[in-house]
Amino acid sequence: MMSEQKQTIHVVDDDQAMRDSMTWLLEGEGYTVACYDSAARFLAVRNNRMRGCIVLDVRMPEMSGLELHEKLEALGSRLPIIFVTGHGDVPMAVSALQRGACDFIEKPFNNEDLLSRIRRALELDDQLSARQQRNSAIAHRLEQLTQREREVMQLVVAGKLNKQVANELDISMKTVEAHRARVMEKMGVRTLAELVKAVMTVN
Repeated sequence: MMSEQKQTIHVVDDDQAMRDSMTWLLEGEGYTVACYDSAARFLAVRNNRMRGCIVLDVRMPEMSGLELHEKLEALGSRLPIIFVTGHGDVPMAVSALQRGACDFIEKPFNNEDLLSRIRRALELDDQLSARQQRNSAIAHRLEQLTQREREVMQLVVAGKLNKQVANELDISMKTVEAHRARVMEKMGVRTLAELVKAVMTVN
């Protein structure tokens, strides 16, 4: 299993002065910061194990912040994004929010305002990471089920009674009960409601 990556604030901005001032501010608050002068530079190093958030300038040459956001979505990135916008870019930032960005902040901004948005983004990253780990654990447990256990589980989760499951699979009630007990044990759940919730999580 890969070790958990540390939360890092990824600043993507073509303006050197902005990158420097953000690094100074964020490192002063104890955060780990990585800076990129273009969307392409960030894409070259990103991976789906990255933790933290992205502070992303809307307007950049070659690939804009919005184009990078679209690319990251296509790559399955879950890193929360805070867009940094000029006054004229607010409508664009709002449309990015509607497509899943975390937040946006207008220049010139107050440092405390930025820090509070970053704290929220990092909390969201924690929640998303915990959910991802939980889903991976459930998917791993599902893989441990035999074909027959999986068939029994799907019928039980669909609301079928043991007798109906037995009829449908042409097996005895006793066999259904045995399979059902093994499914509950392997899935690490105690009740049917917990089993339904676990299966719905990964479907």
